[in-house]
Amino acid sequence: MTANVTEPAPPTVDTPPNETAGELDKSNARVREMFRQIAPRYDLMNQLLSLNIDKYWRSQAVKRLRLVPGVPALDVCTGTGDLAIAIADAAPQGVEVVGSDFCYAMLEIARQKRVVGSPSESIDFLEADSQQLPFASNRFQCVTVAFGLRNVADTDRGLREMTRVCRAGGQVMVLEFSKPTLPGLRQTYNFYFKHILPRVGQWFARNNKSAYSYLPDSVSRFPDGQALADRMGAAGLTDVKFTPLTFGVCTIYEGTKPVANAGPGGDPQ
Repeated sequence: MTANVTEPAPPTVDTPPNETAGELDKSNARVREMFRQIAPRYDLMNQLLSLNIDKYWRSQAVKRLRLVPGVPALDVCTGTGDLAIAIADAAPQGVEVVGSDFCYAMLEIARQKRVVGSPSESIDFLEADSQQLPFASNRFQCVTVAFGLRNVADTDRGLREMTRVCRAGGQVMVLEFSKPTLPGLRQTYNFYFKHILPRVGQWFARNNKSAYSYLPDSVSRFPDGQALADRMGAAGLTDVKFTPLTFGVCTIYEGTKPVANAGPGGDPQ
């Protein structure tokens, strides 16, 4: 098992104005502390947010990954490790899976989920900031993030880091909540997120109301659809496409790191 890698927290970065975040605080310190407090109930929170469809969404994301034997895969903002474990279970033999997150409490739960004798046993769960990844450029065939990119203080910086550590020809994938466009469903979805989820979440979170108010806000204010696809393109990815799931409640975004982004020996140009 690789030793934990702890990166110094980078300077606080202002939320980009085109995220329309308003007063939403996504500073490293605030987000890390929030997830430390709700870590024991985080999996339940995801089930509440997704109405228990999150396992299906992750399975659909894993099916789209172009994993290559002998080349590692990275899941950033891995949280309690569900996507990293799903990747390990589906990966061909010889694929090393790494999960990184800057919240130690979340990683502790992820490590407890590893099953002896299963592919998940060999996953490395490392403590690292997704805005400043402690990995060499062009190392990973696939770099993924599920339900975590919206919590990164600087979305564009996070996407650039995911692109940097992805090898030329490799794949960057984002699985994230989005806003449904189906008439009637969007209104129901918004009502659930704004009025029901925070109250139910507060009960499960032992009165940590701020966390369950932040999470719906972070979804509603985060770019989705073509807006997020454009941000991935700006980070250096090509062939960016997105696939809505469950009437647009969740979306899979995929992009490829072009060979032109890597110089001799695989170093970025």
